[in-house]
Amino acid sequence: MLREALDARSDGSTRTLWGASASLSLGDVAAATGLGGRLDELAGRHVLVRTSDQLTAALALIELDGVAARMVLCPPDLDPAHLASVVATAQIDAIVSDLPSRETGAQGLAFYPLTLSLRPMEQRPNAGLATEWVMFTSGTTGVPKLVIHTLAGLTGAIKPGAANPRSPVWGTFYDIRRYGGLQILLRALLTGGSMILSDAHEPAADHLARLGRLGVTHLSGTPSHWRRALMTPAIAAISPGYVRLSGEVADQAVLDSLKVQFPKAAVGHAYASTEAGVGFEVNDGLEGFPATLIEAGVGQVAMRVVDGALQLRSTRAASRYLNADAPALTDAEGFVDSGDMVERRGDRYHFVGRRGGIINVGGLKVHPEEVEAVINRHPAVRMSLVKGRRNPITGAIVVAEVVLNDAAEPGGAELRESILAACRAALAPFKAPATVRFVPALAVTAGGKLERTHA
Repeated sequence: MLREALDARSDGSTRTLWGASASLSLGDVAAATGLGGRLDELAGRHVLVRTSDQLTAALALIELDGVAARMVLCPPDLDPAHLASVVATAQIDAIVSDLPSRETGAQGLAFYPLTLSLRPMEQRPNAGLATEWVMFTSGTTGVPKLVIHTLAGLTGAIKPGAANPRSPVWGTFYDIRRYGGLQILLRALLTGGSMILSDAHEPAADHLARLGRLGVTHLSGTPSHWRRALMTPAIAAISPGYVRLSGEVADQAVLDSLKVQFPKAAVGHAYASTEAGVGFEVNDGLEGFPATLIEAGVGQVAMRVVDGALQLRSTRAASRYLNADAPALTDAEGFVDSGDMVERRGDRYHFVGRRGGIINVGGLKVHPEEVEAVINRHPAVRMSLVKGRRNPITGAIVVAEVVLNDAAEPGGAELRESILAACRAALAPFKAPATVRFVPALAVTAGGKLERTHA
């Protein structure tokens, strides 16, 4: 259990969770509670965790693991209109929150206020339950789809580190109430480290400055997170020893840019999803992954490619969808179909996009991510978004929106033609964009991914 893991790592070192405006000593958290002496009342219950910030959410997870039978971690952008459905689907009977009860939107539930003002526990509850961790799937639109994890599955890819006075300081651009951010929180808790939490309301420059001031050593985010950070002069404030990408296709352009920015850092990218769990890490500095991973697997993770889609079978995967009308999470052989399309080129597989994101150009299939990877290699480009636009003849044409890097001249006809020429040279004619439009920024979802109309 999480609290027991913190106890085991109480070695006298100062381990901390830092929020934007408050912090918690993990040593204090191991021996105290923010639930005002009512933790035992939550034993065996189905609990909704809905907090105003990540620091309080982290405290709630430590408090409830092993105590609650089920806890649902509410993401910050949950549509209030869907809350009743979540409560009914997960059979919630209690809510833990730092918000006033009337603001949680979950009236009628037993309410347990949680504060960062800790007090010693008079008696620890029996932490013997294998709590179900319920999370929202990353691509959720409309009524949320929920999946069930266990702590053992969530931490299956984490190797506990030896306690030492120079423990890692983790940071992430993710929110810990999503799968990618939760993975980093659990790594910090279980490897003897500290963690710097992000804040959606904090300007990017302020967040980077805070990461630098607190000495971040390990930093993670989506490729879109990193591209935006690379556009911010404040990135000079940080010098992590390990840089990690996940959540989107990590193309060669962003990997190379990060290696230039952080020449002494190990730059790696990981494959994971809320449903399939952590699949593997790639630390050789190249996009895609070695074909040997498919042939041999990774530890307890077996992988295969079926009709171009990556499938995984793993003890790290979620056990099932909670929604009654959801399909089976795995097939008869236990594989999760990720929906991520891959293509083998020589001795390496490359991600080319999502099955549901294909642009149909006159009956021919175009993956936007494949085109973006080519555009992003152009020396004037920082990031791009490729999408389809309706066309009466072909059904759709490919168009691109491009953000230039700081060193590029203002976008004009000559630069536009240079980008188009690079696409024509590297791609089949039907995949090359018909138009390129220069934009100052691209929209990113709350989960840190490029906002796509098909997502």
